[in-house]
Amino acid sequence: MPNNQTPKHHSQGFTLIELLVVLAILGLLAGLVGPQLIKHLGESKSKAARLQIEELSSSLDMYRLDVGRYPTTDEGLAALVEQPSTAKVWNGPYLKKKKMPLDPWNNPYHYISPGQHGKYDLWTLGADNGEGGDGEDVDVLSWE
Repeated sequence: MPNNQTPKHHSQGFTLIELLVVLAILGLLAGLVGPQLIKHLGESKSKAARLQIEELSSSLDMYRLDVGRYPTTDEGLAALVEQPSTAKVWNGPYLKKKKMPLDPWNNPYHYISPGQHGKYDLWTLGADNGEGGDGEDVDVLSWE
């Protein structure tokens, strides 16, 4: 090459075929990994609901120690953060955040006392907010 000529550098981009191959590979990876991530997300919400029910159960036990009984169905879980008129000795609020938590699907927890399965029943109906179900729709119950 003579000294007065500079070499020509051609910058090449990706071809359409190369881009399509990369997109196809990304699509396959997303198809394999995506459902697993969604499955774990649903499981984590169910585990979070189980932990919240355990925390609420502990708070209900503390309420019972102070008041001598569990809150009635009419008083509900609100008795853990606001003193009911029927509770003479109340040392609450019994929840750290001083407000009733919603379940991981933003629905209120269900509570009845006396319960059909124990002194009280506390549960959430899962993502579908309907009885029964599996996966993310599974009911999380205090008595199981």
